[in-house]
This record gives sequence, C-alpha cells and structure tokens, in this order.
Amino acid sequence: MRLVTVVGARPQFIKAAAFSREIAQMRSEGGRAIDEVIVHTGQHYDQNMSAVFFQELDIPEPGYHLGVGSGLHGEQTGRMLQEIEKVLVKEKPDVLLVYGDTNSTLAGALAASKLHIPVAHVEAGLRSFNRRMPEETNRVLADHLSKLLFCPTDQSVENLRREGIEHGVHQVGDIMFDSMRHYRARVEKAPRALAALGLASKSFLLATVHRAENTDRAENLREIFDAFAEMQARYPVVVALHPRTRKFLEAHGIAVAAGVRLLEPLSYLEMIELEAHARMILTDSGGVQKEAFFVGTPCLTLREETEWVETVASGANRICGASRERILAGFAALEEGGASGARFDAAPYGRGDAAARIARRLLELA
Repeated sequence: MRLVTVVGARPQFIKAAAFSREIAQMRSEGGRAIDEVIVHTGQHYDQNMSAVFFQELDIPEPGYHLGVGSGLHGEQTGRMLQEIEKVLVKEKPDVLLVYGDTNSTLAGALAASKLHIPVAHVEAGLRSFNRRMPEETNRVLADHLSKLLFCPTDQSVENLRREGIEHGVHQVGDIMFDSMRHYRARVEKAPRALAALGLASKSFLLATVHRAENTDRAENLREIFDAFAEMQARYPVVVALHPRTRKFLEAHGIAVAAGVRLLEPLSYLEMIELEAHARMILTDSGGVQKEAFFVGTPCLTLREETEWVETVASGANRICGASRERILAGFAALEEGGASGARFDAAPYGRGDAAARIARRLLELA
C-alpha cells in the first residue's frame, strides 16, 4: 500500500511518530508493508516548533517540505491545497492520511477528495461545538470528506453518528496515548528539563496559551496573564510560549509578572517531563489537556469547552475560560484538594495500540 501522510503542526508530528514507528515495526517483522511518504506543509516552521520534533521523535524525513509558513487562514490553506495536489498527482497514493484539526488537515483532505483518493482521518469525530474555532470547521469538514474515520473515544463515534456518518467509522483509541507511553518511558530514563530549568517537582505551574480565541483578544489574554500574576505568589508559573502568543503580548502591551517565566517552545520530551512534574497545568491546548490526564496532573482549561469531555467527567480537568476570576477559583479548588477524587484512568482512550489498529484497517482497504 502506498500512503501519503500530511502533517504541519507539532501535535501532528507526535501522532505521526507513533504511526511511522508502527509501520516500520511491521516491515521489520516481515508483515505486509505500508509505503509512507510524509508531506510537511510547513504550517509550523520555527526550528523549535518543527524540525526538532522530527529529530527528537525519530520521524522519517519528509518526502516533501512545502514551506507554506504562516498567513491568514484562507491564504495558508489555499497554498497548501495547491501544493498538496501536485504531490498527490505525482505520488498516486492509495490513501491519504491526515491527523487532527489544523489547516494542513483540511487542505490534505480537500486535495485528495477532489482527486478521488480515499481520505483517512485520525482523531475523527471530535467536537467542541464551537464553530468560532477554526479547528472545529477543519475537523468537521475533514470528517465529511473521509472514507476511513479513526475515532479516539466512544463519544467521538457518537458525534459522527449524530451527523449521519456511520460507514468507515472505527474506534481505535487515542494515538497520542501510544506516543505518551513510548516517550514517557524514555524521559523517565534520562530526565533533563526539570534540572536544566532549576525547577523542583510539584512546585511550579505549567501553562500554554496559543488559541486564536485567546491570543487575538486583548481582554482574554490580559485576564489569563492577570490570573498568572496572582498565582505566581504561590508557585512559579512557567509558560511554554508559542511565538504568536509572544507577539500578541507585545502588541497588546500586556505586562508579565516577575514570577511568570516565559520559555521558548519546548520539545515534546521536555514538555512531557514538565507536565509530569507540574503541580497543575493551565492550557487552551486540547493535546496538553489530554497529556495532563495521561500523566496524572490536574488541569485548568482556558477555554469555554473541550473536545476531551472524558477528562472533565473524571474530575481531572476544569473548564475556566479566559476569566481571571474563574481561573483563580479553579486553582483554589484544586489546591484545596478538589482533584483528590479525580480518576486518572486512561481507559476511555484505549490501550495504547491505536497505531497498530489503524495500520491493520488501512491494509484491509488495500
């Protein structure tokens, strides 16, 4: 089977690493082979957001690097669509594989569907039900263009059923759980980030902020960093800062308190280590919410909803939005033992064998 995989953002690199590792293992064991060609759109193009991930996670070198870079949503997606189509015409794959909910996901799915190439979507069926999020539009459209829909949870299968999508749907578990299990074992053997940053386990708060709904709105970003300023009186707040967030902090003239430490984007292994040792995680990232759950660290979500409803139902994650008052209330509740009854049980996300199950389904299609 010939497969073209489209990636462009760091969460997709993490998922692609698990799948590429699985198909390499299948080949080494003499099983049926999947010949994968990776297309990197360049949606994340910063060294710390892109190249370092391929090196650290042992992802095969992309066959194509489109170098699209940043831009308005329509402009960026249009350039990707144009370049991906050229690759597909040349490579003639049996299937195109996309991950998640980025502009790279949508562009890949659109390009393949117009060329009548079957689309396989990993992380299908996720819904925040907030159509103001560009990611929601991307994931809904990708699902409706896909022939194979690989869902991480029972809820994602149900979301598709409600939209009339029932054929080609497979609940395979969460491929990010595959990655977490594999790379956390490596981190535990050779930890480095905690010592390098001079941090003690469970004595700091870890934060990420990058969603457009927060970075593009001065009032949201200010409320979040005002909350961080108050929380740093108890514990240092370490922010793994996305480049666009740094730009908007400066553009909006938002002051950062002395106890709030801004870091350059971290590698995946560094991030896993800090997530596991943080006292609490504050994030608007869907992936980081889930990683917090996998490593057993309480989480405050800086959005009004989450796709990962299982983490909230378990008591491990609280929805706080971009409200200083609600963030501080959530922090106080968790500090007072509000997470003591949380169930950090990854069962809703499978057994850590999603990549193998996806590979088997793809081979059945061939």
